Amino acid sequence: MSFARSASLLLAASDSPPYAAEEKTLLTFPEPHSHALSIRAKALVFEDPSSKVLLARIEKVAPTTASILVRGATGTGKELVARYVHALSARGDKPFVAVNCGAISESLIESELFGHERGAFTGAVAAKAGWFEAANGGTLFLDEIGDLPLAQQVRLLRVLQEREVVRLGSRKPVPIDVRLIAATNVDLEDAVAAGRFREDLYYRLKVASLYLPPLRERPADIPSLLDHFVRYFSQRMGLKDIGISPEAIRVLRGYPWPGNIRELENAVHHAMVVSQSNVLDIEDFSLSPTRHVTEPGIVGKSSLEQALRDIFAGNKPDDVSVDDHVEETIMRTAFAFCNENQSATARLLGITRNVVRTRLQRFGLIED
Repeated sequence: MSFARSASLLLAASDSPPYAAEEKTLLTFPEPHSHALSIRAKALVFEDPSSKVLLARIEKVAPTTASILVRGATGTGKELVARYVHALSARGDKPFVAVNCGAISESLIESELFGHERGAFTGAVAAKAGWFEAANGGTLFLDEIGDLPLAQQVRLLRVLQEREVVRLGSRKPVPIDVRLIAATNVDLEDAVAAGRFREDLYYRLKVASLYLPPLRERPADIPSLLDHFVRYFSQRMGLKDIGISPEAIRVLRGYPWPGNIRELENAVHHAMVVSQSNVLDIEDFSLSPTRHVTEPGIVGKSSLEQALRDIFAGNKPDDVSVDDHVEETIMRTAFAFCNENQSATARLLGITRNVVRTRLQRFGLIED
């Protein structure tokens, strides 16, 4: 699997297996139409300053062999990130296998992950390799890892430590060479504290970690996502020359998007179905009237309070404190507002340039 590059990350188009390029900083699945009922994000861009920070971190950890924990709310693009990590690694031409742990029944998940021999249980009429063996040499992506039962967490930890699997009903170990990328939309540290997730497995999974901010925290990504989905649905619906009014784009950039990229995709699809014009207006998008909409880049008292409430409710990386997350958000936003000028950022925040530089390094916003 390969990606073309120019000055920035390029579009992975759905019509050219596995990926082709256009002049857009956009990632998509090779066949996005095959995931019509999924709640996953089907496109991801890296144009907002926070997204560019994420992209730099992806490109830093991808060539390594480290296990990666990808964190983020539903619909933010965790699988797309995992696929891009795989594409940038030395395993890029080997299998990429994606498994949703929350979609497999507890009675079947052991045989699905680790395989089984004939007669291992009722209905096992033939031996079957598990997902680890299927991904041998490549990358295994375990989504919703927080839903994995404790008994299988023990087995998963052993597989990661021993680098071998034992099929259900067998005593013969099968060597495997798999890079594991796990994803979650829950706070695993809370799950560890509550006894629902093994602490040793948690630290084994997050040798490296990637955090995908919710879409409302990366509004500069929204115009390119809108453009992509308009073009995508135009092609599927046989429409031409469909655009979005400037007023609609302004409002859409300020909408909080609780369902993230997946919600944005659905909103565009709805707008194109109901619109009587070639220019989509804000009334066509059927946004929730109960959601607070703000001007992009302008945070009033109510929206600031709501942002803090979201953080207090757990919408933050699970390995940082609330205080650190708030400070990082302030630094990242101020740095982006000042066009990544450290002196201007220092003046804006009323602190010295040395303090700004130290904090930017601490939060990975600039190189040490």
